[in-house]
Amino acid sequence: MGITTTVRDIMTRDIISVETSDSVKKAIDLMVKKDIGSVIVTKNGEPVGIVTVRDIMRNVCPEELCTSGIEAGKIMRSPLITVPADAKLGIAASLMMEKGVRRLVVEENGKAIGIVTHRDLIKGTMDTFMALAMV
Repeated sequence: MGITTTVRDIMTRDIISVETSDSVKKAIDLMVKKDIGSVIVTKNGEPVGIVTVRDIMRNVCPEELCTSGIEAGKIMRSPLITVPADAKLGIAASLMMEKGVRRLVVEENGKAIGIVTHRDLIKGTMDTFMALAMV
């Protein structure tokens, strides 16, 4: 019996985003409100990058406590690292390790449909192993 858990099974479906021209303050406000560690950055509605808490901590000067003048597009990481929705968990984990990232944008038919994090992979792997242990 093969393991059939896919990225689609564990991804977060609600993509929270800001435009490249939006302020970092807006990105921070969304992350705080939604209790998340990243937002997808879009240009004309299409995903082009990602801003994480680490990006903000590393790229926004400590002296600039008010980040309203900094655009998300200035600190985002691009290009996005994506994974197909039907990819197996091992593929997603390998891609994260290879690219040195903790989040992948999940795509289907060329469209972003979710995000999967390293924590999602750990939980999905544990859930799969626990289900197999119950068989």
